[in-house]
Amino acid sequence: MSSRPADIPEVDQAASMVTYEQPLSERMRTYLRMEFLAQQTNHHSLDSASWSSRAAVASLLEILTILGRGDLRTEVMKELEKQASLLEMFASKPGVDSKRLAELLERVTELRTRLTESGSQYAQPLKESEFLSAIKHRSAIPGGTCEFDLPDFKHWLNLPYEERVTDFQIWFSGIKPLCDSVAQLLWLIRESSPGQPQQAHHGLFQHSIERGTPSQLLRVSLPAPADVYPEISGSQHRFTIRFYSWSGIEQRPAQCTDDVEFLLACC
Repeated sequence: MSSRPADIPEVDQAASMVTYEQPLSERMRTYLRMEFLAQQTNHHSLDSASWSSRAAVASLLEILTILGRGDLRTEVMKELEKQASLLEMFASKPGVDSKRLAELLERVTELRTRLTESGSQYAQPLKESEFLSAIKHRSAIPGGTCEFDLPDFKHWLNLPYEERVTDFQIWFSGIKPLCDSVAQLLWLIRESSPGQPQQAHHGLFQHSIERGTPSQLLRVSLPAPADVYPEISGSQHRFTIRFYSWSGIEQRPAQCTDDVEFLLACC
């Protein structure tokens, strides 16, 4: 990690922060997208408005598309096993909260059991649903899910909220163990590395990651509200952070010329 000049005041980590994340691997990119879509799905499904139900179904179908690109379930099960082994290693270290550690281990073990019990065909009911398949097919067309294209979808959207949410819970139940597992893995990865104060000189920060130091995720935190935002690029070996000043949607962003203080976590 780059050294921190002595004259830079510490960033108050207890203050309200806004955090930007950058994945350093394809697997982490998939995890973050799954988490984002699951949160979006859950948010919209809890709203009784028909427009929210429409948005929830759209997010659910995006999750289904991701699941069709590889065996994510097996990858997540392996990662849960790896995290369980790492947690067990902490049991013999001094100063560890044994109760909290036991709770984490129990949670990870429970998720792995639920994921195993879900079986390799966990998403098959969603794939075989003619109702959802028709919506997914029409979604590729701009405005393709209008009522004249999918009258059955309009009929479902006009059903009482209690009926819609029941249907949605049934659809989501098959993939919930996977979504919960991904959320837990991301929490563990984020918690593995606390943010360290850094300074971007004239809005630019570059860093080389030491060999043998596995990093999957970069987290850049700024005190909120902030009038700058980071643009992060790089790989598991080297990355660059450029901070841009926000000048409104009508103007092209310009790289900041001032020094920017932030917290950096390489997880």
